[in-house]
Amino acid sequence: MAETLQLWLPQAKSTQLAGASLAKTLYAFPVDLFLTGELGIGKTYFTQALAKALGVADLPTSPTYALEQRYQTTSGREFIHLDLYRLEKRHLPEVLAASEHHAGIRVIEWADKIPEAKRRGHPHIDLHFEEKGQGRTLDLTFDDFRLPTRKQILAWRKEVLLPEHIGRHCDAVGAFALRLAEVLMKQSMIVRKDALARASEVHDLLRFIDFKPGAGPLDSKLAPEQDRVFSSYRTRYPAMRHEAACAAFLREQGFPELAEIVAVHGLTLPSPERTTTEQKLLFYADKRLMIDRLVTLNQRFDDFRTRYASSSEVNRSTIWYDEAVTVERDLFPHGVPF
Repeated sequence: MAETLQLWLPQAKSTQLAGASLAKTLYAFPVDLFLTGELGIGKTYFTQALAKALGVADLPTSPTYALEQRYQTTSGREFIHLDLYRLEKRHLPEVLAASEHHAGIRVIEWADKIPEAKRRGHPHIDLHFEEKGQGRTLDLTFDDFRLPTRKQILAWRKEVLLPEHIGRHCDAVGAFALRLAEVLMKQSMIVRKDALARASEVHDLLRFIDFKPGAGPLDSKLAPEQDRVFSSYRTRYPAMRHEAACAAFLREQGFPELAEIVAVHGLTLPSPERTTTEQKLLFYADKRLMIDRLVTLNQRFDDFRTRYASSSEVNRSTIWYDEAVTVERDLFPHGVPF
């Protein structure tokens, strides 16, 4: 099922923030962005902010001046801007066909001119702007990649015999990450709540791959069947930490975009690049939970140093603590509300 969400945009600056934030939550390419809404409601302003955040040097111009414009983003992907405002219906198939097989990001303003069946031909995101009182709403429908259901994730947990406390941790991380997402959305930032929730619920699915004697909260001997299953997954993903193994598992199951979010949530060196909002939120929320108890970053890393006192990883804790603080300040420059 497609993910939906609504943002409140009280002023023009909010529209700009929303556009820039969309650049940090794109995973599947090619992708079409279908923009609809009345004239002057902010579609082009939104597109300009998105393009700037993607590194486009020459920003898309106002509607009436050009039908199609092509740009290059800093990632090397093509950014195509189509404005159908003045396009006659008879020319629509030809205009769309010219860029239909693009490999990047295609933004189409006045997409309501495109037949519904045609709009569903590619991975896409629908964005509808509407005037409401002293501002406007932005309704988004993400239909660009698949997510597993909660039922599927629970089945995976059962399949791998995931310890109960790790499941509780995953669910607590998900609940906290969604609280953080709500804060950002009130600031007119786009966050994929469903994708964030599913990534949180599955991020430690193969945590047992990294188990070390004495480091876990439950230092008990594994049951024979659990030991057998854990060993089978270590064999299946040799020389991998749990983050990489879980990402590989998700790709095998047909969820490569979710794997991108999960792959970079852990504490590794060199530190992985986290470019999307969901990647950063999962990483940060994970560092604020001790099992299912919300703590500060100081408390979390003090506990880490205690549990891994005899391990070489304790010497890296300062690096990882600083990394978590940097992500916190990036997401919440004015402070985390909880």
